[in-house]
Amino acid sequence: MNECLDGVRRIAVLRCNALGDYLMATPALAALRRRFPHAELTLHASRWHADFLSGRPGPVDRVLVVPRVPGLAGQPGGAPPEGALPQFLAEARAYRYDLAVQLHGGGAASNPLVRALGARWSIGLRAENAAPLDATVPYRYYQSEVFRFLEVVALVGAEGPPEYPELAVSEQERAAAAELLPGDGPWVALHAGAGDPRRRWAPERFAAVADRLALVGVRPVLVGSSADTPASVAVRRHATTALHDLTGRTDLGTLAAVLGRCAVLVANDSGPQHLARAVGPATVGLYWCGNAINAASTVRTRHRPLLSWTVHCPVCGTDTSTAGFPHRPGNGCAHRPSFLGQIPVVEVLAEVLDLVDRTHSDTERQPA
Repeated sequence: MNECLDGVRRIAVLRCNALGDYLMATPALAALRRRFPHAELTLHASRWHADFLSGRPGPVDRVLVVPRVPGLAGQPGGAPPEGALPQFLAEARAYRYDLAVQLHGGGAASNPLVRALGARWSIGLRAENAAPLDATVPYRYYQSEVFRFLEVVALVGAEGPPEYPELAVSEQERAAAAELLPGDGPWVALHAGAGDPRRRWAPERFAAVADRLALVGVRPVLVGSSADTPASVAVRRHATTALHDLTGRTDLGTLAAVLGRCAVLVANDSGPQHLARAVGPATVGLYWCGNAINAASTVRTRHRPLLSWTVHCPVCGTDTSTAGFPHRPGNGCAHRPSFLGQIPVVEVLAEVLDLVDRTHSDTERQPA
């Protein structure tokens, strides 16, 4: 292997999915940057990566938008058609990557794609029956994604902490956020959306948190993309206090800056939860227990995951905790109720207020 790693100048990394998925890979990307400080790191990703990361300092030097790949789970919309894939791969081979890194699942579709890039050396994840790479880490569904990816890059001697590297936010984005969050705080952001309905805490519970925060002088603000508008509307409908609502009013960079102005974010397991961890505020994360294994923070000073231990579907009773275990029954449930019903308002409120108090105490201790 050492010979293959001599003179690494061009690295390709496959991570072609959503915001939270990308951010969970950033500690591994930063570790690669430290291990190969003079190499160019190309992220093989999606259209939103290209738009968001263009001109933004960080471990990624350039982004290539991967055409549609049959079977590649989680690939966002906006990809070039599948017919563009042969030319894309031919150009990759001509570019002569030294190292290709697969950080996109168990490898059924992603390992053949990474091998087709033609790099001198390839590493990544490998589930049973997936195509091999030059060196792999066994893929098992339940594992912290952050540590999973750090384990992969450790195959080439890349090491680093599991905390997300700080995401660069531009002055223009900060100025826009200051206009959207005027006056004094402390602000607490609430993100009630999630792509999977099973990951959504009830809107009336978000509303109860917002009402109680407002009573003690904390300013709640709803955040999210336009896709989260129905969830935010439901929270406003249940709240008794008038809520500041920025849902659908920010692009991704401005949302990052908005979160950076907040003391705490309360959110389901979703992209903004991870974005907050990259830009500074404390978080109270609302997780189904299985998702927490894969996605929740492992520290508790600034991040407080709260777990619901519901494993049987509230509608039909099917055990939904058996992902990755083919010899166990279950996983055939198509219902999509919330699985977060065990998390009470009082727990969320207690964690938020403790984190707000800690944030103020830390600010007061800083020298003038």
